[in-house]
Amino acid sequence: MQRAIQIARSRAAEYGIAGDRIGVCGFSAGGHLASTAATHFDASSRPDFAILTYPVITFTDEANVHKGSRAALLGENPDPALVQSLSNELQVSPRTPPTFLVHSNEDRGVPPENSVLFYLALRRAGVPAEMHIYERAPTDSVLAHLTRCSRRGRHAWPTGFERADCWMRMAAEIDSSERPLADARGSVESIRNRAATVRERFLP
Repeated sequence: MQRAIQIARSRAAEYGIAGDRIGVCGFSAGGHLASTAATHFDASSRPDFAILTYPVITFTDEANVHKGSRAALLGENPDPALVQSLSNELQVSPRTPPTFLVHSNEDRGVPPENSVLFYLALRRAGVPAEMHIYERAPTDSVLAHLTRCSRRGRHAWPTGFERADCWMRMAAEIDSSERPLADARGSVESIRNRAATVRERFLP
């Protein structure tokens, strides 16, 4: 992922994107990858923002760790130093990019404490962050749930997509009158596409 950020940034003009507004987005185990990119970087590979959706974060908090993800990435008997290094709530610094977190209170696979731990670390480090934990949204259908609730008028607040889009605009200190960010809009469009796939699988 670090290499992808470097390539996107070096070819920003060719891709028609803003080179200083390139972010990462990940879901579940992919959220761990995205949070790793947001906490382990050099000057050329630091993302400008991160969107983490029901992310795996901690590898050290045994009450909340997703053991399958830890074992798949590090093996059954990992080096404790590596476990510590990739428990990403422990790696947050003031240089970690602004982060948007979404989770479900009903998530039994990746407990919402993962998002909470990361958010609190961001807060301690003074990093701009926003977190939403929805009461009812099963793990695999959280995005479809957010879209469905909005469509049926069950909640007054925006969908996760709209909230993420608004957050990215505020984080970039722009308003709706300015041109859309190609990279930010692309991230939201990717989320929408995934939600459409989830809806087909889980919703009548």
